[in-house]
Amino acid sequence: MTALLEVSGVSKSFDGFKAIDNLSLSVAEPELRAIIGPNGAGKTTFMDLVTGKTRPDTGSIRYGELSRDLTRLSEAQIARAGIGRKFQQPTVFEDQTVVDNLTMALASPRNPLTVLLRRPDRRARAAEVAERVGLQTHLDHRAGTLSHGQKQWLEIGMLLAQEPRLLLVDEPAAGMTSAERERTTEMLVEAAKDHAVVVIEHDMEFVRRLKCRVTVLHEGRALAEGSLDHVCADPRVIDVYLGRPETADA
Repeated sequence: MTALLEVSGVSKSFDGFKAIDNLSLSVAEPELRAIIGPNGAGKTTFMDLVTGKTRPDTGSIRYGELSRDLTRLSEAQIARAGIGRKFQQPTVFEDQTVVDNLTMALASPRNPLTVLLRRPDRRARAAEVAERVGLQTHLDHRAGTLSHGQKQWLEIGMLLAQEPRLLLVDEPAAGMTSAERERTTEMLVEAAKDHAVVVIEHDMEFVRRLKCRVTVLHEGRALAEGSLDHVCADPRVIDVYLGRPETADA
């Protein structure tokens, strides 16, 4: 596996608060990576920096074979380069059908005539994506009628439809049933066979099911990295994130 994303010595402060502090990490292609850590650890700021929503004060963020410096690109340019992001709360078009949501997200020329001429082909492509996310029987249902978990799947499908190389997924298991979390695990593991997928998650059991490399952030730094069992055994991670079990009085 070769590195697709290289974050080197990145720092970012907001009004004197250092949200990211000399952070360095790399993500390969393909790879499934989970990022965990306490609230305020810098997880969201990390995603904001990679997608261009926020600019670092120092350091570099390089992407792809040409090692493009993302800090010099706009959010739109970064998206076109192949980096997609799914936020924690689903942001689907609820009055549109599932297939319409996916069709609008498809990576293709935006020329209106081209879109019109390729409409049947685009529906077929949207249907293929819907099958990948378990919504093949809901193509003509309005997105607003879907369950919370299905809306999460639809947004993951919309992300896949954009054909990104790097997917940034924020708390995909939040608010899901046990069965939905299991299906979401399968979906992300499958996507990571030919993409780089970075998942931010608080549900440790969900992270365990991913069976991937884990990075623990704390105060904007990478505190520990490795398998989930490895980082959970790290005393520093136990102290700042997991907590130590209470001992009974003698």
